[in-house]
Amino acid sequence: MGLLFTMPQSGGKERTLQLNFGVETVEASLPAEWHRQSLVQLTWPHAATDWAPMLDEVDDCYVRLAVAIAAREPLLVVTPEPERVKELLYNKVDAGRVSFLECPTNDTWARDHAFLTMLTPQGPLLLDFCFNGWGMKFAANWDNQINRRLFASGLLRGAYRSCLDFVLEGGAIESDGQGTLLTTTVCLTAPNRNETRNRQDIEDYLKSLFHLRQVLWLDHGHLAGDDTDGHIDTLARLCPQDTIAYVRCTDTADEHYADLQAMEAQLRTFRTPDGRPYRLLPLPLPDPVVSDGERLPATYANFLIMNEAVLLPTYAQPAKDDEAARVLAEAFPGREIVPVDCRALVKQHGSLHCATMQYPAGCFPNE
Repeated sequence: MGLLFTMPQSGGKERTLQLNFGVETVEASLPAEWHRQSLVQLTWPHAATDWAPMLDEVDDCYVRLAVAIAAREPLLVVTPEPERVKELLYNKVDAGRVSFLECPTNDTWARDHAFLTMLTPQGPLLLDFCFNGWGMKFAANWDNQINRRLFASGLLRGAYRSCLDFVLEGGAIESDGQGTLLTTTVCLTAPNRNETRNRQDIEDYLKSLFHLRQVLWLDHGHLAGDDTDGHIDTLARLCPQDTIAYVRCTDTADEHYADLQAMEAQLRTFRTPDGRPYRLLPLPLPDPVVSDGERLPATYANFLIMNEAVLLPTYAQPAKDDEAARVLAEAFPGREIVPVDCRALVKQHGSLHCATMQYPAGCFPNE
């Protein structure tokens, strides 16, 4: 027998969601990122990762991230070197706001190896998907065990559910908390992820698991230097009040122009479940950021939504950094827009959202 579970939504609306796990009826929802949060996770770089040649530089970036996060919400740091990280953070953050999980890691992209969390009447449900290094491009043996170690540590509150028979990265999907999921075709159907399933199979699985009303598939959009096969969080983001913030390219000479124009045209065709068009807010495309002759996937779409703030990746491009901040202030009125220099992160083909994972309210035992 099921229970009624009503989730508050933007604008004072409420929606009752229900999921079937086997023969047992359990209501659950995949919250939007702007749902009230418990804490944010960082998985810290170390010398045994690809960051080794620039470890000091990326440490400085992670310290900036940690300071920005811990000033606003509790912070969870996953690292094989907690004492080293504590020294880096000494006198910069309130130590009482930071928890540590000591365990081996391959890399630092918490967005893609961390739990995806659903909410149920019984509490948070921590979903552990398979992370395989973005289609077996990179080693992920240690990263793919972090969630089980984290659950065993007791640092999170919630029930564990294994979804390890399905490859899914957090950066590949966007939820509005009201039954719409936004994703990209090229990523979820990419080789070496879920090759036994076609696009319809994947949509059916996601709808059943997350109790979705619709999946919106973007068929266009790619950034040079991207290792993820087109993660949605580099291109277009769901925001409150049926809004999508997305990357727009206006330079006809830019290699991204045609594809991002096609993406923008497709976004205009998307409709909410009740048939209304989305409010579209264009973010600028950063000027090319190049390292060793390679263009890197710099994007302002890779922002992190927090309870009272939005952390915005910046790239030392004052005019475009400021324009992106203005757009996000429009998308998130009342939230502080906090710029964080992410030029170090993009050298390893990621940015701010890729490096973080938020957990909704109810996940932190000390709440």
